[in-house]
Formats: sequence, C-alpha cells, structure tokens
Amino acid sequence: MPNQKSFDLVVVGAGNAALCAAISAREEGAEVLVLEKGPKHKRGGNSFFTDGAIRVAYHHLDDIRKVVTDLSDEEAEAIVMPEYNEDDYYQDIMRVTKGESQPDLAKQLVDRSFETLLWMKGHGVKFELNYDNQSYEKDGKRQFWGGLPIKTENKGIGLMKQLFSRAEELGIDIWYETAAVELLKKGEKISGVVVQQGENRMTVESTGVVLACGSFEANKKLRNEYIGKEWEAAIVRGTEYNTGDGISMAAAVGAEKFGEYSGCHSIGTDYHAPKVGDFNKPGDIFKKHSYPLSIMLNNEGKRFVDEGADFRNYTYAKYGREILKQPGHVAYQIYDSQVRPLLRKEYDLEEATYYKGGTLEELVNQLSVNKKQFLQTIEDYNAAVQDGEYNPTEKDGKKTVGITPEKTNWALKIEEGPFYAFPVTCGITFSFGGLRVNSFGEVLNRDNKPLSGLFAAGEMVGGIFYHNYPGGSGLMSGAVYGKLAGSAAARYALSNKQDSKIIN
Repeated sequence: MPNQKSFDLVVVGAGNAALCAAISAREEGAEVLVLEKGPKHKRGGNSFFTDGAIRVAYHHLDDIRKVVTDLSDEEAEAIVMPEYNEDDYYQDIMRVTKGESQPDLAKQLVDRSFETLLWMKGHGVKFELNYDNQSYEKDGKRQFWGGLPIKTENKGIGLMKQLFSRAEELGIDIWYETAAVELLKKGEKISGVVVQQGENRMTVESTGVVLACGSFEANKKLRNEYIGKEWEAAIVRGTEYNTGDGISMAAAVGAEKFGEYSGCHSIGTDYHAPKVGDFNKPGDIFKKHSYPLSIMLNNEGKRFVDEGADFRNYTYAKYGREILKQPGHVAYQIYDSQVRPLLRKEYDLEEATYYKGGTLEELVNQLSVNKKQFLQTIEDYNAAVQDGEYNPTEKDGKKTVGITPEKTNWALKIEEGPFYAFPVTCGITFSFGGLRVNSFGEVLNRDNKPLSGLFAAGEMVGGIFYHNYPGGSGLMSGAVYGKLAGSAAARYALSNKQDSKIIN
C-alpha cells in the first residue's frame, strides 16, 4: 500500500451491512474503500455464519414471488403463505424487546425491509423459500408460519459470496488484513481513517466513513465489563474480529454509545462447538433449535426455563443467556423416540454431540449430572403433562400443571425409548450495545446531533434490539441500515467534495 491514499468513502468492516453500504455508496457515484480486519479467507463477518433467514414485511405470496423469482405457478398453488405485514413485524419487535426498541429505528427497519430485499436481488443476491424451518405439510399444501419464509441461497455463505462478487464488479476496493485504528477529524468533520496493516500504519483520507465492523461480542474483556463475568465462558459463534474497535473509535471523536450494553443475541449451541467461528464449518451448523420440543435440564438435574413459551423464533435469542447461568454453563436437551424424528436437520449432522440410552437410567448414567434429581425431574414432568392434541406446528396449549417452570406448549411425556440427550452451552452471536444513530444511519453525538461524515450500520446501530429479537431481523437490519448509511454517506461525501472544489 502507498503511505497515503484518498477515497470519497471508507467502509469499515466486510459483512452484510458493510457491503450493502459500499454497494449503495458506489451506486451514488462514490469511490469506496472497504477495510477488512481479517484475511481474505476469513472475510464476511458474522453474516458468513448465519443460516440466511431474513425477516421481511410482505402482504401476500405475490410479494414473495418478486423476491423468490424461480417459484413456478404450480409450486405457488401448493403454498399457504399467511400475510406478515409491516404492523406484524413492528409489533413483534416491540413485543420481544419489551417496548424498548427505538420506534423510529424499528419503523425504518420494518418499512424499508421489502424494498431492500428487492434492491439486494437487483445486485445478484439470490433468495429461496425457507421450507425446512418455517413450513410444514398439511392437506397437500405447504403451510408457512412464523413470518420468516425467505432465506438467502446457500445460507450466509451464499449471501456473502454474492455481495463480494457484486462489490468487485462495481470496482470497490477491498483491503484485507487491514484494521481501522483511529478516526480523523478536521474541525468538526470526519476527514479520514488511520489503518494498520501488519507493521505498517498509514492514513486514508476520506470525506465520509461508515462503521459496520460489528459490536464487541468477540472481546472477552468487554463481555466481562458490559454483560457480566460469566460471559467470558461464552462461545463466539461468528467472527473473531468483532472486538468493539468501531465503537471505541467513534466514542473517541464524540459519538454516543447507545443501546443495551448488558444484552446480546445468544443461543443454545452444541457444547463442543468451536470457541470462535470456524470458517471451514460455516452455515450455523452447531445451533440446537428444536428445544421447544424438549425439556432442558442442568447439571443439577433441574429444569430452568419454559421450553414451550413460544416458537423458537421468539425465544432462542434469549435462552442462550439462561443456559450460561447454569452450573458449568451447560444444559441437556432431552428427547424421546416420539420426538426425535421431528428435530431440525442440525441434530443429524456429524458435528452434533449427543448421548443415547435404551432407558432413561442408561441415558443418565452417561452424563455428569445429579442422576437422582435428573430422573426425578423427568418423572415429575411426565406426571404434570396434561391431555390434549400435540401439534408442533402451532402453539398447541398442551401444557403441564403443578411444576415450576411450567411448559406451556408442546408438553409430551418422555416415555418411549431410546432416549437422547444433546449437551448445549451458550454461544454469543452479537452484542446489543452500539452507537446512537438516526434513522438514516448518521452517528449522533452526546447532544443528539450528527457527527459530520460519520455513519454506522449493522450491529453498530444501538437501540433496536433489547433483551431479545425476532429471528432473521439481524440480517435485515444490516441490509436496511447498510443501504441507507451507504447512500447517505456517499451523498454527504460527494456534496462536501464539490463544495471543497468550489472553495478552492
């Protein structure tokens, strides 16, 4: 690299939000540089590791077919696709965040979701129906549920491959193994970025900067400081490079930290999953998301959550935290042979860790648990299960009575061997703490005013997710605010560039 270089816009990060920002800015005519802290073979941020499900507001199947364009008329006839409109999406966000999501940010995410998918499609991103995880067959038709019918082709791997391909087609420069370490200002305006590449440090001049380099989930020290000491033990499900650099750089030039710094997206993941995301085994293969059909017990042999409180889409992002609180940071999902064929595909992968026993006693003897209490808990649970129709495709109200915690849906006795135990621990996906921004991605200072030339997208947008989130909203938020921030940053940069020429 030369000692100094100039671009209209620098985008820090190279995941979904960052590349959407870069592509959007390039559409506006800006010369764009993307900085990726990791090597090329570890590019793509957390987005690379997702299963590609992306939550969008739509009104009918015809809308879906504008995004999933290879769906034949015959296939469409065999699909039942309930409406999931803007109000449905917005209310889901508000419900799971306990009303704490910033209304202007949530509304922008929801209202721009569909048009952003169409825009992504126009840039080569391919989408398909989420048959496996969000539909079931009934009366000869495929019934979709849960407001999450679309995913990217080949999961996050395919999403990032297509976005990188498009960025390269558009002539966007990407520097790998290059970390942004400092934001520069001239007067009150952002004027560039100091970057570190190996032993070399240099200044890149730019009129605008978009920060899209994730939150601090891969930084053990910051997890301890903001979320709690037990979070040092959490597995990092995604990239090892999201260490809070963007937040600290922005704060140093006057940006306000914002959002739920004590909160994060976390899930139950295989106890033996890699400690950080393995780029050789991407695609979210270690998650264990059939737990609503299980009962989960800790090392002491006790249940600790209502596994059937809601569909997995609305509880998985908070139940990882509950697993982390358990002794040894481990829990066991217990299934019998009635339920085992209903489990999601990740339970059948060779990477899945499990124990199997012909009887419950045989199963429990393989586990490092309080065996007597473990068996007693299962016996008490079975006795508390009420009669009713068991239906895993809807909230069936088949519950327990007389135990704590209750199981309020999908309560089926564990009585038919062989029996299975899947050990899980907590995997952190992303932190909810970020920067205060407005609804176009402009970073705000402590007086709630824009920092001229500084924008943010993706995980760095604080204030949308609190406590929990509706599944698939992370990718959608990254794309929406990436597109918005990139476009706004480019217009700002080009306008200021022109003003500078006139003055000179």
